[in-house]
Amino acid sequence: MDMHTVVVGTSGTTAEDVVAVARHGARVELSAAAVEALAAARLIVDALAAKPEPVYGVSTGFGALASRHISPELRAQLQRNIVRSHAAGMGPRVEREVVRALMFLRLKTVASGHTGVRPEVAQTMADLLNAGITPVVHEYGSLGCSGDLAPLSHCALTLMGEGDAEGPDGTVRPAGELLAAHGITPVELREKEGLALLNGTDGMLGMLVMALADLKNLYTSADITAALSLEALLGTDKVLAPELHAIRPHPGQGVSADNMLRVLAGSGLTGHHQDDAPRVQDAYSVRCAPQVNGAGRDTLDHAAVVAGRELASSVDNPVVLPDGRVESNGNFHGAPVAYVLDFLAIVAADLGSICERRTDRLLDKNRSHGLPPFLADDAGVDSGLMIAQYTQAALVSEMKRLAVPASADSIPSSAMQEDHVSMGWSAARKLRTAVDNLARIVAVELYAATRAVEIRAAQGLTPAPASQAAVAALRAAGAEGPGPDRFLAPDLAAADTFVREGRLVAAVEPVTGPLA
Repeated sequence: MDMHTVVVGTSGTTAEDVVAVARHGARVELSAAAVEALAAARLIVDALAAKPEPVYGVSTGFGALASRHISPELRAQLQRNIVRSHAAGMGPRVEREVVRALMFLRLKTVASGHTGVRPEVAQTMADLLNAGITPVVHEYGSLGCSGDLAPLSHCALTLMGEGDAEGPDGTVRPAGELLAAHGITPVELREKEGLALLNGTDGMLGMLVMALADLKNLYTSADITAALSLEALLGTDKVLAPELHAIRPHPGQGVSADNMLRVLAGSGLTGHHQDDAPRVQDAYSVRCAPQVNGAGRDTLDHAAVVAGRELASSVDNPVVLPDGRVESNGNFHGAPVAYVLDFLAIVAADLGSICERRTDRLLDKNRSHGLPPFLADDAGVDSGLMIAQYTQAALVSEMKRLAVPASADSIPSSAMQEDHVSMGWSAARKLRTAVDNLARIVAVELYAATRAVEIRAAQGLTPAPASQAAVAALRAAGAEGPGPDRFLAPDLAAADTFVREGRLVAAVEPVTGPLA
């Protein structure tokens, strides 16, 4: 448990804070300014609740039922009912880190003072996070508009002491029991509070933030594996020269080329073309790695800009404005987040595709320029990495299916009141699968490229110092080097963990310096 404390104020939060709370158990505190803003906004809501005129979300029904004015004695029941009825998710449980991000980001919006929620409700949200209580949220139930309704409703249900939740020990129990065990009093919702806890893009945003963190590591790792493959294929590093990338100044392209150059510094393999049919140029999957990796990096940068704006936003409907008005709006629509989630699935699929093409080239004796078939010890008796490439190809094929955009779809709901939706939650869910698959794909290329580099060393060529560092670290992590066939799945699993945890980048940076 990370004892770092994240203070939630009125002006949003950072990606780093989301990851700290969601993945590392950082504690959460409300700032004094947030408590003050919460109290001030609540006074406005209470004043509106006392008036005879109906106000949406305060004294009316919701969505297609907004035309009904709700009498004061039924309003607490109305808020409870919206949470209970909207907690209608189905399917497998969503991962703990996603639910914690969802809860934290909803607290971020509540703390802005634009929702009209009482300070004690916000404090209870923080208390749940700090106690390690995680509501049971299901895979299906969000259309990404009005925000992530069903997932957020399951979280709000736990605040009320209802439904099921997971305790810090990983055991799922009735939420009321867990709250009591941690001395947390269930919330009695008042006007607007049920609605305010449900109306947000928090789930899709949390998954976007965590995907960006993971993809940053994977893109740097893929620059390293591309360099190792180039080296093992006796390719030329001249295509990585800064002056070539300066005349097509996409930022990510230059960054990827520089990363690859630094990994290859001091190599005794690059530029030799030591085969019987000298190459004028390397294949696209080798020569164009900076262009493909770099375009993906630029897409990550765009997605990070969108995430940053959303992290600074207060997403609710209606909202309490500083001048005392309570106004309806459409800020809960997930389109801005949904689009970039889909963009990232596309670039992840393409990165996986080019990794697989280099792996296949390393294994094909007709294109590998002197490497043994399938990098096998005794080809024919041994199959080498033949089926590792099959596994990688299967993952790439699935990545292509996952790249089909969710945000291009819309399905009407709520009696046609909510007649255009973002499907952002679905985009986020498939992106999580894509990121997991991409780590495996990069790991297979790493495993093949390091084996090929070791074979080149046995042939009398000297790999780059950074390559040698990557090989040594991967072998120490449990992924073995060249030799007769053995049970391969454990080696691939070790390589996957090695890449996923950022250990490949950490292994080469003492040689290369910090990589971007």
